[in-house]
Amino acid sequence: MDLAESRHGLTLVLTPRGRLDGRSTPAFEERLLGCIAAGERSILLDCSALDYISSTGLRTVLTASKRLNDADGRFALCALNANLAEVFRISGFETIMAIHPDAATALATFA
Repeated sequence: MDLAESRHGLTLVLTPRGRLDGRSTPAFEERLLGCIAAGERSILLDCSALDYISSTGLRTVLTASKRLNDADGRFALCALNANLAEVFRISGFETIMAIHPDAATALATFA
């Protein structure tokens, strides 16, 4: 898994590519939670290039969402493919975190 980063105003946009599984999640978790620990308060996880997410990846996303909520920050996901959307639906995560169809829509909610 590769992780691209960009910035849109005050929002950090992280775009994981490939699979977020048991092998790749530790590095992803270190980077994502490290950004929050360093003071990031607005993070968009752009899933447009993400093919798969395991339970460990889901746990990391949930942890990040909770930490940002506790810090009065904002966290959202966007551009989930059909398989990822189903995983988030089944896990119930779609009811506890913001999920948008694309980055433009998500970033508009951060403005």
